[in-house]
Amino acid sequence: MNWDWEKLREQQQRYKKSQGGSGGGGSEVPPPIDDLVGNFKKFKMPGGFLAGLLIALFLGTSMIYTIKSNEVGVIQRFGRFVRKTQPGLHFKLPVGIEKLTKIKTDLIYKEEFGYSGGDVNEMTLMLTGDLNVALVPWLVQYQIYKPEKYLFKVHAPENLLRDLAQASMRLVVGDRSVDEVIIKRDEIANACKEILQKELDLAETGLKVVTIEMKKTNVPEPVQPSFNEVNKAQQEKETMIYKANEEYNKAIPAALGEAQRTVLEAEGYALDIVNRAEGDAARFMAMYKEYARAKDVTTRRIYLEKLGELLPKIGKKYIVDSKQKNILPLLNMGLPVKPEGETTK
Repeated sequence: MNWDWEKLREQQQRYKKSQGGSGGGGSEVPPPIDDLVGNFKKFKMPGGFLAGLLIALFLGTSMIYTIKSNEVGVIQRFGRFVRKTQPGLHFKLPVGIEKLTKIKTDLIYKEEFGYSGGDVNEMTLMLTGDLNVALVPWLVQYQIYKPEKYLFKVHAPENLLRDLAQASMRLVVGDRSVDEVIIKRDEIANACKEILQKELDLAETGLKVVTIEMKKTNVPEPVQPSFNEVNKAQQEKETMIYKANEEYNKAIPAALGEAQRTVLEAEGYALDIVNRAEGDAARFMAMYKEYARAKDVTTRRIYLEKLGELLPKIGKKYIVDSKQKNILPLLNMGLPVKPEGETTK
């Protein structure tokens, strides 16, 4: 059977004009099947019924297709992308005119970095921010979320993904110390994922990073003993600092409390002395005012008050009068006064 290409092109051009488009971009759709069937009826099919049956089978298998729920169909017409098709039954032009490519959008792919056949790859050797070398193996999981970009924008997008993933990881590791690289793996993975996704979008790869998984990071085996010694010394240093801080926290507050207590005692003593001095001075001034008004009376009162304080402290008392020649009767001046009816021994 010979194809009448001129008639087929004219039919397509009439359909495009009726749709008001120029035939390019993702909005383009194939001409109605009724027009194509009408053209096919005009062709002479040599071989009778068997030839017609074979042609019908060929057309059916190359023009009718099904897209599964986890797929997206990408249609190319003469090598040019024209549209995407979602899950379901669809129709396209025969092979040679339109080509179908099915892309699984829910499938998760992975790229592993750092291990091949159980041996450490040189890809894992990275320079850290403190000028140490660390072994950093990791795994990237990704999906195809824009099939048209994945197929037509970038040649070999998987290779570009590997290159960008290595560059992103080295950039993140280069900003951190070797201890952070070993301990903070989740933080490094998240930072690398953000940078890698940004670069993939700029390159229009149509790929989406699902997750980045950091495997066990370490230092190269030849320097492992020295690294362990450094870690041990660092831990001992931190232990000594912790103990010193603990002693400091015990001694300093106690000393501060003792100093505060001493200061408060001194302030209290000073206040007591000042108050006593002010009281004595006020009492003296009051007494001086009384003395100034009546010197004799005040002098005698002070004398009697002082004797009243001293006599009880003296034992036996003897009063001698220089003018008296006889012995005065003994007075019980130092003994307490007894009630009536009692005798003093």
